[in-house]
Amino acid sequence: MIIEGQAILSAASRGETGVIGGGAMLRAVIFDFDLTLADSTAGAIDCINHALQCLGLPNAPDRRILESIGLSLPDTFAYVTGKTDPPMVEAFAHHFVARADEVMAELTVLYECVPPVVRTLQAAGLAQGIVSSKFRYRIERIVAREQLVDCFPVIVGAEDAPYHKPHPAGLLQAMSRLGCQPDEVIYIGDHPVDAQAARGAGIGFVAVLTGMSERQDFLESQQPLAIIDNLAALPALLGVGDLRPSYACGAHSR
Repeated sequence: MIIEGQAILSAASRGETGVIGGGAMLRAVIFDFDLTLADSTAGAIDCINHALQCLGLPNAPDRRILESIGLSLPDTFAYVTGKTDPPMVEAFAHHFVARADEVMAELTVLYECVPPVVRTLQAAGLAQGIVSSKFRYRIERIVAREQLVDCFPVIVGAEDAPYHKPHPAGLLQAMSRLGCQPDEVIYIGDHPVDAQAARGAGIGFVAVLTGMSERQDFLESQQPLAIIDNLAALPALLGVGDLRPSYACGAHSR
């Protein structure tokens, strides 16, 4: 059953960890990064169009680019151009990575509510991690800049997993490193590929509407535990606090 605006943990029996609907103890929360924890839209538009220009291709429409955020680079290229030619995919990835190394971190901004949300979850005894199609070293740079390194002991990026989302490889690796079983973890993400990866890993999924996906995209087939407008609602959903009156979070909420 999809729950909106209600706690999915029992606060009364929570103790130090939390109880997921069926009685399993929640020990860890894993997040997607782009458009879940951070607004990377400016960086994505810059880097994708730069790579396309290097290949002699026209700029892609902004909305098409934003809808591709969270996909692997080969899938991004196919989505924005309709092309799958391997040499072009390889060249696109090369030019994207080179440009992203120059500008992506500076053009990526954490949503305002993220520091208090992750600190609240940390204080409640929940381990936290990140699993993303973004390169780990870029995420680490941004997390360090925001002084949140201690909140995310496990970060799995594009260079760490043999397969990218919707394959569950990254989530399975993160769970192993966190020492958790599937029924002790939830994954938070903004895109249907996040939901598909969570389902493949056998873990619960909470959809957050700070990306380009609509509520209906998750209602139709993804079966999330909950759908929230933004991460400010997460502590209340987990029964560990309520930050909603104090923070707006996510420019793309719908």
